[in-house]
Amino acid sequence: MSKELKILELFAGVGGFRLGFETSDKNLFKTKWANQWEPSKKSQDAFEIYNYHFKDSQNTNKDIQEISDEEFEKMDADIIVGGFPCQDYSVARSKKGELGIEGKKGVLFWEIIRAVTQIKPQYLVLENVDRLLKSPSNQRGRDFAVMLAAFNELNYSVEWRVINAADYGRAQRRRRVFFFVYRNDSEFAISVDKDQKLDGPGIAKYDDYIFGNGLFARQFPIRAEAVKNRREEYNLPSDIVKVSDDFSGKVWNSGIMRYGQYLTIDTASTMEEPPITLGTILESEETIPSKYYITDKERLEKFKYLRGPKKIERTSSTGHKYIYSEGGMSPTDQLDLPSRTMLTSEGTLNRSTHFIEVNGRFRLLTPVESERLQDFPDNWTKYKIDKTGVVSEVSDRMRMFFMGNALVTGIVKRIADEIRKI
Repeated sequence: MSKELKILELFAGVGGFRLGFETSDKNLFKTKWANQWEPSKKSQDAFEIYNYHFKDSQNTNKDIQEISDEEFEKMDADIIVGGFPCQDYSVARSKKGELGIEGKKGVLFWEIIRAVTQIKPQYLVLENVDRLLKSPSNQRGRDFAVMLAAFNELNYSVEWRVINAADYGRAQRRRRVFFFVYRNDSEFAISVDKDQKLDGPGIAKYDDYIFGNGLFARQFPIRAEAVKNRREEYNLPSDIVKVSDDFSGKVWNSGIMRYGQYLTIDTASTMEEPPITLGTILESEETIPSKYYITDKERLEKFKYLRGPKKIERTSSTGHKYIYSEGGMSPTDQLDLPSRTMLTSEGTLNRSTHFIEVNGRFRLLTPVESERLQDFPDNWTKYKIDKTGVVSEVSDRMRMFFMGNALVTGIVKRIADEIRKI
């Protein structure tokens, strides 16, 4: 193995992927390049937080579409990592035959494909929301199948798994799909074929890989049988447009795609690792500023209403009246369980915000507690540095937003641990 594996971090946010890899092995995993851009915003706080912590890499703050092919080609990265936006990935061809993408933000995945085309890394580790596997609603799984076909066209294989962080000892019930992508001519890919004892193309023999031998199975153990026998094999057409137009398969929470075929299985965690509870990550009450406590009756009643069951009559845009129903939830978040999924709206007055009771007093989570739920160091998002070198503090609202948008770095660390073994 080389002395270091060079990493390009795309859609870098405040550095979750980098933290996970460096926590695994800072000497082996070296992030050399990073790009972070928040569209339609003057403030680029996420980039400035990243830049505050990581001054030893080439960090750029521009629309990924403005990074030229030549710039990508100069980045001799071994690994590309990133949590990219989940949008619409259907594709079409223009009259001239070029591949195009329907949906404005759907192009962002194709920027990863463009980077891969120029750089040809050995591996990629990508992350997205788990609903990607069922998108869009009128052709479930199509978007993901298009991505698999795009990687297959570039001679890569893809292993995927939906991971709930709380199932593997972390403090948050956060479900995200992770991809491990590897080049088919890599030593790892060759060893996979050898282990599977393949005598030719065929995906049916990969059950053992998904249940025990694959990267995710080794780090995130699952039960030895499919849930409700949900298992499917699918052959992807070589034409990506045909995949987009005609896809009719299923995509479950675990799977592997090799040479244009995929096997997907609905799996369940062994649940052998007890999670961290919300109560154990809280800061000492003596240190909590008064602004996080909810004391006025109006706000307390609002939280009670938002978290309670309700049936509301609404009128659609066509004039049709219907009843909107919403089930009730616990009046406050339970401290003896891992937390619910944190969203970008965390800290605002809404149903998804964590609302806790400690010693008879009601309050919101602090930014530090939000960082702990994502396995970030305390006060990771407190400071930023602008292009002139001026350091300033980040607002609480933005700190909570960034953590709602981040990933659980402890999960990334375990993926990196397995790549280190590879």
